[in-house]
Amino acid sequence: MVASTACSLPHGLSLRLSRSYNSRFLPPLGALAHRLGPACSSWSGSGSPSGLQSARNLYLHPVSRGSTVVCSVMYASKSKQEPDHLLILVHGIMASPKDWTYGEAVLKRRLGDNFFIYASSSNNYTKTFDGIDIAGRRLANEVLDVVNKMSSLRKISFLAHSLGGLFARYAIAVLHSVETKNAGQSSALIVPTTRGSAKSRCTSGLGSIAGLQPINFITLATPHLGVRGRNQLPFLQGLSILEKLAAPLAPLIVGRTGAQLFLTDGDPSKPPLLLQMASDCDDKKYILALAAFKNRVLYANVSYDHMVGWRTSSLRREKDLVKPSHRSLDGYKHIVNVEYCSPVSSEGPHFPSKAARAKEAAQRTPNRENTEEYHQMMEEEMIHGLQKVGWKKVDVNFHSSFWPYSAHNSIHVKNEWLHNAGAGVIAHVADSIKQQESRPCLPANL
Repeated sequence: MVASTACSLPHGLSLRLSRSYNSRFLPPLGALAHRLGPACSSWSGSGSPSGLQSARNLYLHPVSRGSTVVCSVMYASKSKQEPDHLLILVHGIMASPKDWTYGEAVLKRRLGDNFFIYASSSNNYTKTFDGIDIAGRRLANEVLDVVNKMSSLRKISFLAHSLGGLFARYAIAVLHSVETKNAGQSSALIVPTTRGSAKSRCTSGLGSIAGLQPINFITLATPHLGVRGRNQLPFLQGLSILEKLAAPLAPLIVGRTGAQLFLTDGDPSKPPLLLQMASDCDDKKYILALAAFKNRVLYANVSYDHMVGWRTSSLRREKDLVKPSHRSLDGYKHIVNVEYCSPVSSEGPHFPSKAARAKEAAQRTPNRENTEEYHQMMEEEMIHGLQKVGWKKVDVNFHSSFWPYSAHNSIHVKNEWLHNAGAGVIAHVADSIKQQESRPCLPANL
C-alpha cells in the first residue's frame, strides 16, 4: 500500500510523495521533519552529510495519469529563501549528535529558515579520546563536506559543548584562510567546490572559515585552559585520594585527549598542544582564526560542574573569580551575569625552560605537587594568548535547580527530561545569535 502526500501541479496533475519502490531516494518522513530546511538532505543514520543536496536537485519523474511521482519534499517550498548561515553544533566527550536533540529543535524554532543547523557526527563516543588535534581535523573535514554541498551558504558559526569547544578551536585553525587578510573590511573569496564550480563568499578582513564569513564562536563549559584541581574528572568521584592521581590516570582512561587536557602531551622540550592553540604557529593561526569571528562567547558554570570548572571555561584567573550571583537575568533562568572583556595586548604565550623542566617532571613522576606549579605557569601563558581577542563571558548558576550537580549536562540540555534546567541557557544562546548578526564585532588586539 502506498502512503502519499498530495501537492498541486500545473495542468491538473497530481504530485505525490510516495513510500513505494523509489522511496530509497528519500529519507524517512520523520527524519525529513527533523532535518527540515530549505536545502534538502538525504541523511544517513549516522548523521553523515554525504546525502546533502541543493534544493534544486530534485528527483522528479513525470508519468502518465494515475502513476506516482516521487520528488523532494522541498519542491513545495522551493520558493523560500535557501539558508545562508551554517551553524555547526559540536558535542563533548563520550557523546553524539543526540546530545543536541533539544538544543537543535529550539535553535531551529528561534533562528528561522535563514540558518542551516548541523550537528557534527565525526567524533562520536570513544573517538573523542583520539586527541584534540585528530578530532579537530575530522571536524574540519566534516564542515568542508557540508559547505561544498550547499551553494547558498555565506556565513558560519560554531556552538560547542565541553571538549567539543577545543575540537572546534582546532578545526577553525585548519579551516582558516588568510587570502583576504589585507583586503579591508569586506571582500570576496572564490572557493572551489566538489562539483568543480566556484562560488563567491563574503569574508571579513581577518580571513574566512571554510570560505564563509565567520560570525559566532560560542562554547558551553569548555576547558580552554585544560583541567586541574578538584572535581575536574567525573570518574574520580571527587575523592581527594584519587584526585592526586588525576594526571597519570587521565591518559590511561581517555587516551591522548587526557594527556592534552593535563598539558603533559608531547616531548618535554615542546609546548603542550593547548599552549600552542593559544598562539599563532607557523602552520596554524589559532588566534587569528578566533579573531576572524564577529563574536566570541564563553558560557561557564560557576559551580556544581564536576567536569569543567568556572576558571578554565571562562578564561579567568583564580583571583578573578568573585562570589557568583544567585539572581537570574530576566527571561533567562540560571543566567546570572554577562561580561564583555576587551582584548589585552600581550607578547605571550611563552614556553620557558623552567616550564619544560616542570613538564618533564609532571610526565615522569606525575603527582599533585609537581604539576601544580607547571599548570599555573601554563594557564597564565594561555590566558595571555587567548585574551588577545575580546570575549563575551556569560556565567550560569544552577544552584536553585532540582539537581544542580548535573550542571555540566544541563548547560546544553543533554536530555530534555533530566537536564531541562538549562532551557534558559539555550534560549539565551539562540537569542544572542539572532541579535548579534546585526551588531558590531568584538575587537581583537593582534
